[in-house]
Amino acid sequence: MMRQPIQQRFRHSRPPRHSREGGNPARNRWTWIPAFAGMTKCVWLAIAILFAAPLAAQDQMPPAPLAYKQLDDPALEAKAQGLMETLRCLKCQSQSIADSDAPMAGDMRHQVRTRIAAGEEPEAIRSWLVERYGDYVSYAPQNKPIMWPLFAAPLVFLLMAVLLLRGRFRRVKAKEDSV
Repeated sequence: MMRQPIQQRFRHSRPPRHSREGGNPARNRWTWIPAFAGMTKCVWLAIAILFAAPLAAQDQMPPAPLAYKQLDDPALEAKAQGLMETLRCLKCQSQSIADSDAPMAGDMRHQVRTRIAAGEEPEAIRSWLVERYGDYVSYAPQNKPIMWPLFAAPLVFLLMAVLLLRGRFRRVKAKEDSV
């Protein structure tokens, strides 16, 4: 008994996927991943819009009212400006919120100016921002017990270097004395 070619045995199968066999290889690019096998271009477009829309909408918001406007009272504005220069922009990470044009920095400037105008002290505002965003927001982080290894490590390394050099010089001197 002679066997039939595969194409004749499975007539209900899908058309070939390779361009050599007449199919379009780009049509089913993701079929090797089972979860993506049935997705069409419309589904991919919907997923892209779903994830891209919040990112695009964030920058489309108008700036906060006091983000680029100074307070009327020069003394209050000086207090606000002094505090803003000691707070780090979380998006730029190398600029203070006073210097940054990022939308988040504008919102933080607005919060600082609003709270200063309401009569809050700069240190209370700083502690509120640190509580909200973490220690990284402040250029002058608070000393906490968990930070002692950061300050002790250089001293330990310096002490180890002095002890190693002292031992090395003793051995060299003992060698010279014995010769």
